Amino acid sequence: MTRAALASLKTFIQADARRLGFDAVGIAPATGKLLAGEKLAEFVAAGRHGTMGWMPETLERRRSPQDLWPNVRSIVVLAMNYGPDDDPLAILRRPECGAISVYARHRDYHDVIKGKLKELAGRMIARADKAGLGAHDAKVFVDTAPVMEKPLGEIAGLGWQGKHTNLVSRDFGSWLFLGSIFSTLELQTETAGRDRCGSCRACLDSCPTAAFPAPYQLDARRCISYLTIETKVPIPRALRPAMGNRIYGCDDCLAVCPWNKFAEVAREAKLQARDDLKAPQLSALLTLDDAGFRALFSGSPIKRIGREKFVSNCLIAAGNARSAALLPLIEARLADAQPLVRAMAVWALGRIDPPKALRLRAAALDRESDAIVRSEWNELQPVP
Repeated sequence: MTRAALASLKTFIQADARRLGFDAVGIAPATGKLLAGEKLAEFVAAGRHGTMGWMPETLERRRSPQDLWPNVRSIVVLAMNYGPDDDPLAILRRPECGAISVYARHRDYHDVIKGKLKELAGRMIARADKAGLGAHDAKVFVDTAPVMEKPLGEIAGLGWQGKHTNLVSRDFGSWLFLGSIFSTLELQTETAGRDRCGSCRACLDSCPTAAFPAPYQLDARRCISYLTIETKVPIPRALRPAMGNRIYGCDDCLAVCPWNKFAEVAREAKLQARDDLKAPQLSALLTLDDAGFRALFSGSPIKRIGREKFVSNCLIAAGNARSAALLPLIEARLADAQPLVRAMAVWALGRIDPPKALRLRAAALDRESDAIVRSEWNELQPVP
């Protein structure tokens, strides 16, 4: 009876997940230590997490799902496709525009997915109780807790972690958001996904900043997604030119994956790109004040990084564009209230008009007290 009831419940979970808009669902066991936990420990020990201090702080809880919640017995791992309706790399050939990662061109996926997970979890627990399986509990997670969702996705049979360290699906390529439902139910688990990368190196070779020391390894300190989103310290000067016009995240390693030939356009309307975020003009973004920034990115994950970080990213893109038309906007940001914005304005000015930047340096240093901004002025060099 229990086995039949659990099998029926699993069928219900799979059907209800698809009703809610999830594209793939699998079940992973919750017991034992994850091999990925050891790899994560090596990643942290090597300092590759950069300024993400929460990674070493939560390391031990990531090693096993039961370290996070001792009562968990099985994990429903769900994936939602967010495939783009265009070539996400085409924007890189338009330096006057800012390139925003596909996942951030509309609503914050945390908000979209978490509500659906809560609904599914509630219906799952109610269904289990009605089927005579007893009272059970569940917790939902969407990339906001120490859960190793990509390794769990592989264990649950949704795909495999590719050489770019992201989950790859035979059906949806690299464009997947992941969420999970931890449950006290002992559901039947799946066969783990099999690595199908073979000898392909497309993702590794595509990285503009050489962020992959080896296949299946990432150095976040060189990753453009980390540089434009996670870290609040100035982006290293040596990496800025390679960023091009990427102002929030980077899709290069995902977009070139050959498995994307099976990818589909996102079905969830809230994950389909807003027209104004597909190719926003740098000239408009550089003028954003705090209110304008918050209004433009209301409901977007971009709002999380704040106006100072975002505009500083746009200034790096402006410097890489080498467009004289952007000079007045860059010069206006030299007097910005935020030090990081002023600092990147100095760098951008130095990229486009080195003689003018050098002429302004002495007077600027006389009135500048911030060490980061002063460092940018002092590092100015003539550019051929």
